[in-house]
Amino acid sequence: MEQRSVLPPGKLESRPLSAAAVARRLAAAPPGLRRPSGLRDAQEGLGRGDHDLNQDMHPALPLVSAAVLVPIVTYPEGLTVLFTTRTPHLSAHAGQVSFPGGRVDPGDADESATALREAEEEVGLTPAQVRLIGRLDTYITRTGFRIYPLVGLVVPPLDLRPDPREVADVFEVPLDFLIDPANRRRDSRIYQERERFFWAIPYEDRYIWGATAGMLVNLSELLWSDPMGSPA
Repeated sequence: MEQRSVLPPGKLESRPLSAAAVARRLAAAPPGLRRPSGLRDAQEGLGRGDHDLNQDMHPALPLVSAAVLVPIVTYPEGLTVLFTTRTPHLSAHAGQVSFPGGRVDPGDADESATALREAEEEVGLTPAQVRLIGRLDTYITRTGFRIYPLVGLVVPPLDLRPDPREVADVFEVPLDFLIDPANRRRDSRIYQERERFFWAIPYEDRYIWGATAGMLVNLSELLWSDPMGSPA
């Protein structure tokens, strides 16, 4: 399945964020030092996660280690981020928009190896097409996953082969849209008779929310510049 650019002509800022700027800004802030002052203190040393917006939310224990790839596709006209929609029968986060990824296997050398392996298994993205440039903060989910998000630059064209057992759809969203704070919101749902809050980033007919949106908020904190200054 060949992926093509989703960036319409004339819709980008005059100075869109470049791949070099993404790599530079990620390198400038090591994971764990990126929590903005607006977030409450980390709950019991957990760091970033679903509990950021829900003070009484505690993750299921013990935590299971997982890794995801945040794939930034480097088209000449601008950068996009590649997502999957999970199939509805999966046991965890069924039907949700996510990054390619999964549990850390005993045979994986490290979390980077997990992210690259899962991306190849889920969508057919070969490691040779990915240049890892850094990682976001570890993210803890309510369901008990400790997620290591690895950011990689992906060289097009993409000849993707989604695994129909895990992936219902693959799509891309412009990076400039995703990191603009004006495009995200705090939504809520009733879960176990309590109102639970989460980040959401709607895009066209897509609804990116939960852990994936939370990791994108982290990415935005690192990459976003005020429109008056324009990302460089």
